[in-house]
Amino acid sequence: MKSEKKEIVVRPISMKDYDRIVEIDAGVLGRRRFNYYRRKMKKILDTEQPLVTSLVVEVGGKVIGFIMGSVVIGEFGVSETTATIETIGVDPEFQRQGLARAMMGEFFDKIRSAGVERVTTQVRWNDVGLLKFFDKVGFTPAKTLNLDLKIDRSGLVLEGQ
Repeated sequence: MKSEKKEIVVRPISMKDYDRIVEIDAGVLGRRRFNYYRRKMKKILDTEQPLVTSLVVEVGGKVIGFIMGSVVIGEFGVSETTATIETIGVDPEFQRQGLARAMMGEFFDKIRSAGVERVTTQVRWNDVGLLKFFDKVGFTPAKTLNLDLKIDRSGLVLEGQ
């Protein structure tokens, strides 16, 4: 039996994608983040946002991946227009098939048209798979340094941690 090639479509994200995005993320992380994605979707779908940078990829009409990003101007003292990839996910059954790269290509095309000069993201230092993916699409370590300060619920600084 001959296998049929299914059509790959990259399109703007919509609220109807919410359940599938939560499901994909849970397949990757092992837990469902309903509130996180509810907030993210509300922010992304704000009609005042002039540039759509959050996308899904469909195979055969089924959402199998997503990328959520934004464009920022002048944040953290950086004068150039930058884009941030805030989260990305591909259904584990469809990983390593070039679908995340297809989403990234569409994401890059959209932000390039807005004059973006740099794209940033954050990855846990020990997430080797994600680090390898970002390396393959051309990311390198940034010249900035993220700083953390842990505080307890009362607002007290927890020194030495």
